[in-house]
Amino acid sequence: MKKRNSENYHELPFNPALADRAKQLRQARNLSEVLLWQQIKRGQFKGLDFDRQKIIGDYIVDFYCAEKRVVIEIDGITHDEQKADYDEKRDKFLVGLGLKVIHIPDKDVKKKISDVIMLLEKEILGGDFF
Repeated sequence: MKKRNSENYHELPFNPALADRAKQLRQARNLSEVLLWQQIKRGQFKGLDFDRQKIIGDYIVDFYCAEKRVVIEIDGITHDEQKADYDEKRDKFLVGLGLKVIHIPDKDVKKKISDVIMLLEKEILGGDFF
C-alpha cells in the first residue's frame, strides 16, 4: 500500500471536540456513504487513500483524500434550504484551505454508482486544479 501524504493530512486544522461525533458517524453507516466507501476504500479508486468522516476545522466531511486535497460530500435530503447556509459556509472554509469540494447527490450514489465513479475520475484526476 502506498504511504500516506502526511504533510497534506496533518496540516489541516483539527477540532478534537468532534472526535466522538466523527466516530459515531463512521459507525452509523449511512447507505450512500457505505456504497461509495466500497468503491474508494483502501486505494481501490486509482490507488488514492480516502478517509471517512474526516475532521477539518470545525467540520466533519464525508470523505477526504489528502493526496489530491479533495473533499467529497454526499448530499441527501437534509441538504435542503435550511442546510444551504451551513453548506456554503463550510465549503467556503474548505476552499479557503486550498481544498476542492465535490458534492454528489445521495440518489446518484444509490442509483448510478458507475456514473458517480466516472464523475470522480473526471473531477479528481481529469484536470489540473492544483
